[in-house]
Amino acid sequence: MSKKGVIYLFISFLSLSLFSINAQKSQVKKQPLATVLNILEKRYDISFSYADETIKDLNILLPPSNLTLSEALNILKEATLLEFDLLDERFVVIKTTKEESDNTSNIQTLNEIIITSYLIPGISRSNDGTITIKSDKLGILPGLIEADVLQTIQAIPGVLSIDERVSNINVRGGTHDQNLILWDGIKMYQSGHFFGLISAFNPYVTKQVNVSKNGTPSKYGDGISSVIDMQLSNTVDNEFKAGFGFNLINIDGYSTIPLSKLTELQISARRSVTDFITTPTYDQYFKRIFQDSDISNNQDTSNNTISKNERFYFYDVSAKLLYDVSKKDKLRLSFLNIYNTLNYEEQSTINNINEALNSKLIQRNIAAGIEYNRDWNNKLVTKAQFFLSNYGLDATNFDIINDQRLIQENEVYDGSFKLDINYKLNRIFSINSGYQFSEVGISNLEEVNNPDFKRYIKEVIRSHSVYVEGDFISKNIHTNLKIGARINYINKFSKLNVEPRLSFSQRLFNHLRMEVLAEFKSQTSSQIIDLQNDFLGVEKRRWVLSNDSDIPILKSKQLSFGMHYNKNKLLISAEAYLKKVDGITTRSQGFQNQYQFVNAIGSYQVKGIDFLINKQFNTISTWLSYSFSKNDYTFNTLNNGIPFPNNADIRHAATFAGTYSLNNLKFAIGFNWHSGKPTTVPQQNNSILNSSINYTDPNSDNLSDYLRTDFSVTYGFKISNNIKTSIGASVWNVFNKKNIINTYYTIDSNEIINKVEIQSLGITPNVSFRVYF
Repeated sequence: MSKKGVIYLFISFLSLSLFSINAQKSQVKKQPLATVLNILEKRYDISFSYADETIKDLNILLPPSNLTLSEALNILKEATLLEFDLLDERFVVIKTTKEESDNTSNIQTLNEIIITSYLIPGISRSNDGTITIKSDKLGILPGLIEADVLQTIQAIPGVLSIDERVSNINVRGGTHDQNLILWDGIKMYQSGHFFGLISAFNPYVTKQVNVSKNGTPSKYGDGISSVIDMQLSNTVDNEFKAGFGFNLINIDGYSTIPLSKLTELQISARRSVTDFITTPTYDQYFKRIFQDSDISNNQDTSNNTISKNERFYFYDVSAKLLYDVSKKDKLRLSFLNIYNTLNYEEQSTINNINEALNSKLIQRNIAAGIEYNRDWNNKLVTKAQFFLSNYGLDATNFDIINDQRLIQENEVYDGSFKLDINYKLNRIFSINSGYQFSEVGISNLEEVNNPDFKRYIKEVIRSHSVYVEGDFISKNIHTNLKIGARINYINKFSKLNVEPRLSFSQRLFNHLRMEVLAEFKSQTSSQIIDLQNDFLGVEKRRWVLSNDSDIPILKSKQLSFGMHYNKNKLLISAEAYLKKVDGITTRSQGFQNQYQFVNAIGSYQVKGIDFLINKQFNTISTWLSYSFSKNDYTFNTLNNGIPFPNNADIRHAATFAGTYSLNNLKFAIGFNWHSGKPTTVPQQNNSILNSSINYTDPNSDNLSDYLRTDFSVTYGFKISNNIKTSIGASVWNVFNKKNIINTYYTIDSNEIINKVEIQSLGITPNVSFRVYF
């Protein structure tokens, strides 16, 4: 599409939106209570705090604008039969009558939600820097027709995936293994289906997701780049709910089943349809994920070697049992199984003999946990949790031409116990403290039959952690201070790490807030790449544990300063940050240049700024985000100790997007651009030296800029009073832009250099249909 065409499309979209706004202003009708509360927060400069279930399915008329705050709250009270407790001049807590009379209700520190609709409905930002995503309330995003958790967080400035995979999310320049991903409090070692193109976590049973890029609460260990905390519903609702749906990749269903007044079962299941039916979406996913893998490379017509009869599928199953033992005691059991499998047959005719062998790849993560909560009184709450997480990656690869079989296995066992204590001294001060014991064992196996070779390595690390954090909220809610520390002791190395954490937020004026976040963090598990063709070239990374020698403990320091202006649905936000990570290895960074087979220890440092401007109307939300960052490696033994660009150094990244909602129709379009990934090219005049590629300085060149346009639309309607349905359609990369996301070079036996280019997803359509009971 020409530039004029893009401009015309945007003007037409904006004109239609403004027309809808004016039309709706003339309508006076009941609105969802959540919408009314958002309007009143802007009108009176106040903040409401409530549980989602409290205001669920309530619709009221918007109080007239000429009323005082007290008069408006009285109208809300009469219309909803809820209690509106005005704690001070701008903080209102909404409760049911039952909650008002119950003195033993669960204690929670109420972080003020300073931005209730961050980009779109369902995403909010707290005054401690945490981004919260509520899946059941989430609006539409460009290119998505369902609330894919790990795709959604990439709308947040400073978060992107260089290669479009949710198994390779880069938060402020970090690698994916530096993100702590929790599912109902359980650490997960696998995050994607289809080897990284789809989130492995069912969004329809995920209640909310909390994302922290800095200033992480002290209760979280690991994850030196970010924390992605996915939480399932923890309340017995005594209400049956169910739903199912399908798209061009998978079919799924979920249900919440009351077993008694005190017991509830939540279940979900999802399975791909790719082994039954071939769709345009599957074709694009297959081309993207399996390019430059053993499946696509085994096409040697001279020896009649081909790979065929591919069979790929994935599924996930989850269950959670909730049992309220008493008003003060609650028991929760959680289970999740994520599974991906690929089988393909390699055929060849050698010396007029036909041979066929089956290669396979399996990736899975099984997790189970038990949690016990007790509300001792209206000030003290404790939670004890024990979980097991088992990750496995197994591959059997047959090479018919060389009569060779390669077996590779990577397995993780993680068992942890957590004790968390919340004590609320008064309305403005609370303390969170606790203890965590972890035992993590990781094993790696490689076995070759020709020639005979076997290597098996297993490492185990046991750690003890204690933490404490104080939370102060001033009476006028203008000041919020969280300060704490986490202390980790690792038995194996007899090492003690102290990790201070800080989150400070201060309201300067009515609509302007300042924010300072800081943290020290560490982690002992990471992912490395031994060879680029590990695990059939599809899933190249394997988990390893620190050994305090050639694989050190990763340590990070981060400091950020932000200013946030929010008035009349206009948000202007800017965050500057400095981040330093020590203990990385070249094997963990995925080098494909002169450092591919080098094992060195170093660090990286990122300096950057994340900027966002977001304007919302009644039916439209538009935003422009921009991130600038300079991300450099330093390896004392490489490049003469001179810093050079990080493999994840995306210097500039920008998104311009808009969403439009009219009744049950939702529409979104977005443009994503970022500068090209760093790359290393051979010397022009002397490209081969000593039968090897003679490279220029590491990462001294860049790929072409990346540009992608996405579109999505959904429409919901009722079949009956109890049955709702929705249909949706999306197109990823509307203009089929040929983006090169990775380039590297190989040399053959004749000393000829081959250039390999990995392309992004092409134009990828998808449709969905869902039913809710």
